[in-house]
Amino acid sequence: MLHKVSKVLIGVGCTAALAGCQPQLKSELPLGAPAYAALGGANPAPSPLYRVRPGDRVSVTIFQEPDLSQPEMVVDDAGLVSLPLIGSVQMGGRSTDEISREIERAYGARYLRNPQASVSLREVQPQTITVDGEVSQPGVYAIRPGYTLVSAIALARGTTATAKFDEVVVFRTINGQRAAARFDITAVRAGRMEDPQVLPGDQVVVGFSRVRGLYRDILQVTPLVGVFTQF
Repeated sequence: MLHKVSKVLIGVGCTAALAGCQPQLKSELPLGAPAYAALGGANPAPSPLYRVRPGDRVSVTIFQEPDLSQPEMVVDDAGLVSLPLIGSVQMGGRSTDEISREIERAYGARYLRNPQASVSLREVQPQTITVDGEVSQPGVYAIRPGYTLVSAIALARGTTATAKFDEVVVFRTINGQRAAARFDITAVRAGRMEDPQVLPGDQVVVGFSRVRGLYRDILQVTPLVGVFTQF
């Protein structure tokens, strides 16, 4: 029995270590309305235009210039592609219309008279989030516009028995700065808090309840005979 309990406690300790210093995290992060504000609003309005991202496949057509046209190109990690004569063109973070006008200006400045360029998306990289912590299947998941915190947890097959429901943290990069906010998923599910949207690149971490987890494991290995068991 002692050996069995020791194995359980070692597992609990490892899980707690992976969870990090969550008691301190809990006290420092905003909850409720300040949490939504920390993430730029609970449900920020989606951008009306898709912004090209690294890994996307695009085509570039220059009207009546087949030698300059490119049927398929992959945007590199820096958001760039290379076109004949004009070299590198920044595509990452820009709409296809913005890129088309930039290409027209570049060719028109030195090589063509009144060029007409068209940039089209052939394949886009999946927009993903990371769901970690006390969920059944941690991992990276593809999302669609409108996905929320509850949706994110559902993608990971829900929470585990040791999840700390009021320590669900969303990490997000806003204007190049790392931000985090804490949510009470029980209150969200009950309609007492708004269910925030998750955005591509977000990391959702469901907290670990150290006390509850230890209590549950002790119950599993302690016989129901009314005697004390060492651990």
